[in-house]
Amino acid sequence: MIKVLFICSRNRRRSLTAEKLLEGMSGVQARSAGTQPQARILVTEGHIGWADIIFPMEKSHLAKLRSRFPEALVGKQLVTLHIRDDYEFMDSVLVDELRAKLAQHLDI
Repeated sequence: MIKVLFICSRNRRRSLTAEKLLEGMSGVQARSAGTQPQARILVTEGHIGWADIIFPMEKSHLAKLRSRFPEALVGKQLVTLHIRDDYEFMDSVLVDELRAKLAQHLDI
């Protein structure tokens, strides 16, 4: 079982869509969180420790993770997806972009 964590700013659109996209997929557990104080679920060191692979949506999310949790990130696989905050939750274009980018790293 591979555990993946998706990170965006508020955990309402991009990372939540990615989590829902992988929900129920065999061999994968997915969670999502945000970096901003007003996030639906604020990322914690516990989230980082749980994950095998962490997918920040943007470079700024990766920078925030590295700033807040440097020790917890040691040995973690981090892959920035480079998906801008241009979509609504479950937007079909967002889903297609996520599928294409995640297929490079996961067997989906």
